[in-house]
Amino acid sequence: MWASAAAVLVAGAGGWIGLSDGSGPGAGRPTAQASPQAALRARLDLPWPEEGQASVAVEGVGSLGVSGGREPVPIASVAKVMTAYQILRDHPLRAGEDGPEITVDETAAQESHSLSESAAPVRQGQRLTQRKLLELLLLPSGNNVARLLARWDAGSEEAFVARMNRTAASLGMTRTRYTGASGLEATTRSTAEDQLTLARRAMEQPVLREVVAMRETTVPGHPGPLANTNRLLDEPGVIGLKTGSSTPAGGNLMWAAEVGSGAARHLVLGVVLGQRAHTSPAEGLRAALERSGRLVDALRRDLPSALAEVRS
Repeated sequence: MWASAAAVLVAGAGGWIGLSDGSGPGAGRPTAQASPQAALRARLDLPWPEEGQASVAVEGVGSLGVSGGREPVPIASVAKVMTAYQILRDHPLRAGEDGPEITVDETAAQESHSLSESAAPVRQGQRLTQRKLLELLLLPSGNNVARLLARWDAGSEEAFVARMNRTAASLGMTRTRYTGASGLEATTRSTAEDQLTLARRAMEQPVLREVVAMRETTVPGHPGPLANTNRLLDEPGVIGLKTGSSTPAGGNLMWAAEVGSGAARHLVLGVVLGQRAHTSPAEGLRAALERSGRLVDALRRDLPSALAEVRS
């Protein structure tokens, strides 16, 4: 598990080791086990966003730091990562599997014509596989597909959201509350640290990892491809994850990248929230992509040599 709200974690022979969280006896005096990570963080001058929240971690190493506050904020369509994760917990798929066919209901078909939210072009009575619906959920960010999958999984969106919140609690996401399957509601709130916890678990799901790396998908009956909203995939090494933007949330991005070369590659995960909040969704998303890109560029440039120095 990643770092909790205040603790820093490093990898040890027996798994993750908790260090001082800044309270209680010994606060501010990290153990000897903390020194490699402290040295690594000292060698990395990451360009943290000047607004909102951000959190970055390296698989097998731990947290590279957190910026901004720890108060829950709206996360918009980043919530769909939990929707996809919950669907795969309840209906597991192996890599390459399509899963069962699901019938598009009248509600999802009508919502596909919405002009006020992102939607995927589906038709009533159309039968699409679970894998295809996950693609339509995560790439063009179909709110109608999020609610369709919720109804299919739990009978109602309300029942599905209750499952999402139970799963979040079980993962230690103590500052997260989902109020819908799509993230449309500004009452769906979380923190960069909590969403980083989810990012790690999501990337352990082979099918989810495959889907979020796709640049585009198609749907029968719709002309042309549907592009992934995550344009950070154009950056070298980036392999996911999910955008989210709205006027109250600003621009949000959960991202995953592989840094290094050859066999010495490291999975780096990051979450950037609340960029240009209360402007337009397009402006917020541009800012989230740009500021996440700066973090990825810095890590691609500096992380391999910093790790080599710390381990030498």
